[in-house]
Amino acid sequence: MENPAYVNDENSAKQRKQGHDGVRMGESLRGRGQSVPGAEIQTEGKHTGVEGSRPAPNDPVNLERRVGLLSGVALIVGTMIGSGIFVSPKGLLERTGSVGLSLIIWALCGGLSLLGALCYVELGCMIPTSGAEHTYFLVAFGHLPAFLFAWVSIIILKPAMLAIICLSFSKYLVEAFSTDCEPPRLAIQLLGGLTIVLITFINSYSVTLATKVQNIFTAAKLIAIVIIVIGGIVKLAQGNTQFLGRGFEGSTTSFGDVATAFYSGLWAYDGWNNLNYVTEELKKPYTNLPRAIIIGLPLVTICYLLVNISYLAVMSPEELLSSETVAVTFGNRVLGWAAFFMPLAVCLSTFGAANGTAFTSGRLCFVAAREGHMVDVLSYVHIKKLTPSPALIFNALIALVMVIPSDIASLIDFFSFTAWIFYGGAMAALLVMRRTMKDTPRPYKVPIFIPVLVLIISVYLVIGPIIDSPKFEYLYATLFILAGLVFYFPFVYYRKSVPGMGYMTTFLQLLLQVVPTDIIPDA
Repeated sequence: MENPAYVNDENSAKQRKQGHDGVRMGESLRGRGQSVPGAEIQTEGKHTGVEGSRPAPNDPVNLERRVGLLSGVALIVGTMIGSGIFVSPKGLLERTGSVGLSLIIWALCGGLSLLGALCYVELGCMIPTSGAEHTYFLVAFGHLPAFLFAWVSIIILKPAMLAIICLSFSKYLVEAFSTDCEPPRLAIQLLGGLTIVLITFINSYSVTLATKVQNIFTAAKLIAIVIIVIGGIVKLAQGNTQFLGRGFEGSTTSFGDVATAFYSGLWAYDGWNNLNYVTEELKKPYTNLPRAIIIGLPLVTICYLLVNISYLAVMSPEELLSSETVAVTFGNRVLGWAAFFMPLAVCLSTFGAANGTAFTSGRLCFVAAREGHMVDVLSYVHIKKLTPSPALIFNALIALVMVIPSDIASLIDFFSFTAWIFYGGAMAALLVMRRTMKDTPRPYKVPIFIPVLVLIISVYLVIGPIIDSPKFEYLYATLFILAGLVFYFPFVYYRKSVPGMGYMTTFLQLLLQVVPTDIIPDA
């Protein structure tokens, strides 16, 4: 416990003496309230170790590059495909009114998501730093927008997503062993909490272990999708085309219904930006970031289309809309004695999605703390494992609290529109940096109409739900975002420290065996 690398380090002691252990701006890499000039962004691999496998000692980018192309694809696919496609892929069909129109919108949503992801490829290759939107807002607009994004995402969105995914996993796992009655709520909550703890341990213990878990569970859900698709092909070959043959019969003529169908479909594709949260840990990011996105997004789109076609080869649209768990109904009708595999597939899919969500959420918290937008200790890494364990644990603690109430889904519903504020903000950041950072190297550059189109769609998706169904909850969500200003000005802008935080940081540093991010243990 007296290892000088993390107890008596001169830099750490100096920070504690200056009171930087509270929520501070401190010696942020980019300075208070300032955008980062293009000249300060080093994108050459020889300066930042971008293409290397391990950062140099004392380099600010201190996490090892252990995420390869396969793991990058698994992270994207594994977090995008959760339980929805197996449980209730009926939002589009319900809103469009017809089989043909719903399939077209599924495909268009995949295409729009790919366009947004290509913009993130340009941003990620131009600024090879983890944190996704937080980093891009910081560079383009300064600290306030970046802080507000971190405030909403770290305190509400990311932990709530982890909590609800783990609760879904525990629900389907408990139901597998309780056939005659509704599983008790307490059992689901306890198992959900244990799942959060297990996933956090995996991610804190080893990045390699976490990526292997992600790869395995993503492969398992893809196998489940292949089984569904093969079953659908067999049924179509047997002549069961009557439901698909309805085509555009009953299609809605309401523009509002089509718009809400797009909104529902785009949420099914949400997660395409997750690899940008871990850019610093991605091997050869200039190569693997675009490759992973170009492989992952079309793969998910094809999976969604083929699975929906397979469902409609077995059951009518009315049966699909009324089924509580579509994949289970499909399995009972097609797989016979192997129908038990479908509930198992739902469990595997949700666990993989939860693991990927925890992996990326911890990196956002880590980067925000490194820039002075959260307490310093959240930007520390384990001295041996080189994992951002304090940030991962912090995310898990909030998620554990959110397991207790029963209305997390409604919480996410009313904050979900904020995601498109941030996606649109990222597109605006890209457009701004096209003017302010003209000379910054861009290994990949999208045509200008793509970010403009995604920005317009993002604005509509923010305003559309509010106009279509105005509720006070949207106002509450907006007020929560603005409440971040109460913390930003005293603790970030004016760099005030909370009394006693220095001692708390030292205690947590000793307890968790973590070091500041500007200290790299020698190999």
